Amino acid sequence: MKKFNPNKNIIITLILVIFVVTVLSVTAAKRASETKTNFFQSIVNDSVGIVDKVISAPIRFVENSANSVHNLFTTYSENERLKQKIDSYDELEQKNKNYQREINSLKEELELNKTLTNYEKVTANVITRSPNSWQDMLVVDKGSKDGIETNMAVMSQKGLIGRVIEVNLASSKIELLTSENQNSNHFPVRISSEGGESFGVMNDYDEKIGALVVDQLTGDQELKAGDVVQTSGLGGNSPADLPIGTVMEMKSNSFGLGGQVYVKPYAQMYDLSVVTIVKRMVKEG
Repeated sequence: MKKFNPNKNIIITLILVIFVVTVLSVTAAKRASETKTNFFQSIVNDSVGIVDKVISAPIRFVENSANSVHNLFTTYSENERLKQKIDSYDELEQKNKNYQREINSLKEELELNKTLTNYEKVTANVITRSPNSWQDMLVVDKGSKDGIETNMAVMSQKGLIGRVIEVNLASSKIELLTSENQNSNHFPVRISSEGGESFGVMNDYDEKIGALVVDQLTGDQELKAGDVVQTSGLGGNSPADLPIGTVMEMKSNSFGLGGQVYVKPYAQMYDLSVVTIVKRMVKEG
């Protein structure tokens, strides 16, 4: 029987270990120096990549579909919010325009009041203007409790616009100079020219050219465009020196007697939100 030699087995084991380590070292060194993978490693890598694509494709499809639906709902919500913002912006812009128009009207009325230092006056807001009588009258928020009386002259912006024809406790009705009622809108006027002063009565409105009409002229002064027209104070129904407008032209009347003076009013009659009612002249002393 052959005797077991442990030293021989140890030597064989060491040789195998050295061989394995040497092979691994050479392989590792070769992989580090080469840029391409070997054939077997390439097959393994490609197989793993194909399996990964097959498994992950349905998952990516579901994820992409879910993201698309989420983005669609998000876009819809954002569009709705933007529409609401646009609508509110348009409404705010219109409010700002209205506020600016009111501010401009108040500024013009303030400038007018600065020129009426010799009169007692009341500023009123227009509360009603019927489309059926747009050229004839309007209603303001001042009445008898504010000292308003009938026949008081009413001004706006830079000139005369009409007179009070009806007074209630907290409101008044104003007839405009543009009214077709020629029995109640007569104003005695004075026209100042280089040759002196002429007097007449304003009692009509020519809608075609937007001019007030003065007739029953006294005096033979030559009038020209730009001459200033004011109230004369004659007759007692209105104070003197209230600005009305300027002369546009002078024409012979339909009967060939005297003449008619066409006056461009200082005030704009169609966009009135604030007016000034002239109560009376301030007593001196």
